Amino acid sequence: MATTVDEDTRARELIRAEERAEELFAEIGRRGLVVPGAWESEVSRAVRDLGAEMFGTSRHWHKRVVRSGENTLQPYLENPPDRRIGDDDIVFVDLGPVFAEWEADIGRTFVLGDDDRKHRLAADLPVVWEAGRAWFEEHPDVTGEQVYARVCELAAEHGWQFGGPHCGHLVGEFPHDLIDAERLHSYITPGNDTPMHSATDAAGRRCHWILEVHLVDPVHRIGGFTEQLVSLRH
Repeated sequence: MATTVDEDTRARELIRAEERAEELFAEIGRRGLVVPGAWESEVSRAVRDLGAEMFGTSRHWHKRVVRSGENTLQPYLENPPDRRIGDDDIVFVDLGPVFAEWEADIGRTFVLGDDDRKHRLAADLPVVWEAGRAWFEEHPDVTGEQVYARVCELAAEHGWQFGGPHCGHLVGEFPHDLIDAERLHSYITPGNDTPMHSATDAAGRRCHWILEVHLVDPVHRIGGFTEQLVSLRH
């Protein structure tokens, strides 16, 4: 089982899983799977089939999320009605594919059309994420609630609201048994006062974290999303 491997191997396998997920997203863009006229559910199925074609993966440790237009305001736990993507939409895709027993969790945002606000929101996502990562690395004793507060500040500094009750979570081997929806210490969220860098799981293994950025503009009814590993670098 993957859970018996040493820490260096765990780190390499998690990074490799993320690299494959990034290859999958690159191919989503090349093939133009996110297009006007498609239903969100259609894009989700196309992404599922592409993952199977490229890597033989048929499992996702969490539901595939494809959201467009006003649906991009909704955090992960919500299930808004299926929506047809418009000509001038912003769309985000959140995937949790499993590659050879190792989880990846990655999200990216696509903008269709020429709307300046939507393009600015999408461009700010990696900027806020990178600033959050840098702050995380610069503070060796930082807690989950402190990272969440800082990411919310960063969102506001760029003129957006933060769209979710947390800004990340644990990631590890499949099956995904580390996240407990009732356990705050699984999330980067208010109330998690555990130092993230030194956190370990019940088996004594180092915890690895995904950092999420969900920026929203409630007035213009748009949002965008990105996420990836923050505790390991490629």
